[in-house]
This record gives sequence, C-alpha cells and structure tokens, in this order.
Amino acid sequence: MLVVLLTLPVSLCLCIKVVQEYERAVIFRLGRLLSGGAKGPGLFFIVPCIDSYTKVDLRTVSFDVPPQEVLTKDSVTVAVDAVVYYRVHNATTSITNVEDANRSTRLLAATTLRNVLGTKNLSEILADREAISHQMQTSLDEATDPWGVKVERVEVKDVRLPVQLQRAMAAEAEAAREARAKVIAAEGEQKHREH
Repeated sequence: MLVVLLTLPVSLCLCIKVVQEYERAVIFRLGRLLSGGAKGPGLFFIVPCIDSYTKVDLRTVSFDVPPQEVLTKDSVTVAVDAVVYYRVHNATTSITNVEDANRSTRLLAATTLRNVLGTKNLSEILADREAISHQMQTSLDEATDPWGVKVERVEVKDVRLPVQLQRAMAAEAEAAREARAKVIAAEGEQKHREH
C-alpha cells in the first residue's frame, strides 16, 4: 500500500478498474477468492501484483449446436441441429466451479442433443420438436446450474433425413395417394352403376 501511495498518479491507473453494467469481476487475492463475491458494475480497486481478476459477461449468449448424427430408437440415422440460449447467473461460481463455462455448456449441449434424440422414434422427433426442446432445456439447466449457468431456451432447428429415406417416404406417400384415388374411382363407378 505504501508503494501505491508513493506512486499515486501512476498506480491509480493500475488500481482502478471498470466493469460494464452487463459484466462482473471475480477477484482473486494471492490465489484466494476475495470475499464479497463478484464486483461490479462500475469502479473497483485492485492491488497490483497481488490481485488478479476475471471479467464475466452476464448477457444471454446464443450458439448453434453443430449438426449431430443421431441413431433414433427405431434405427434411423438423422442429422439434427439446435440453438441454445444461456446466460451466466452467478459469476463467481462460473469461474470457480468450471474451467470454461461457455465451452463446457456448448459441449454438454451437443451431448444432450444426441442423448435425448437417441431415446425417440423418428415420428416423435418430427412431430414433437417442442417437447424435445423442453426436455433438452430442463436437462441442460440442471447440469449447468452448479456452473452458475442458466439455460434459458433450446430450439431444435432442423431434422435432416437420409436421401434414401426421403425417397422411400415419397414413394410410400405416392402409393397411398394412388390407392385412395383408385378407391374413390371405384366408389364413383359403383354409384354410377346403381343409378
């Protein structure tokens, strides 16, 4: 402190730090977490060479989960991607409990997407995107809570089917339309004979 006072004009620049409204600073003094939790927003003081600090952004972050190749419960391979929205709700925990909260949340989101979709049939994946998104959000939020992260929303963006399956489904739909057309034509012919 004596050195800080003697070199006041210069040391003032090194001692006073600013964090924005959407940020918090987690301060460590000689490697130990400073009591009082995260500092900010606004000005805070650090002791040069003794304190180190990390800024944590509290704004909502969105990211794309890269397309995941998933084998469904009924043995169909589909590629699914999603968007996850999350924010840090406890800056201190996000620094002390996990090495990199952002990276860990992204990796966990990809794994959770594969795990959740692996328990569903193709028809459930195509029809119940809302339920799958909600199940993923709940699962992610529970897992990331000890890291100080709140998963706010998960959206399943796209489900891509293999080309062969698309062709097979199109052929099946065409056959069903032709069968309905034949039934309608036969009913019309029968009614025509009755008159």
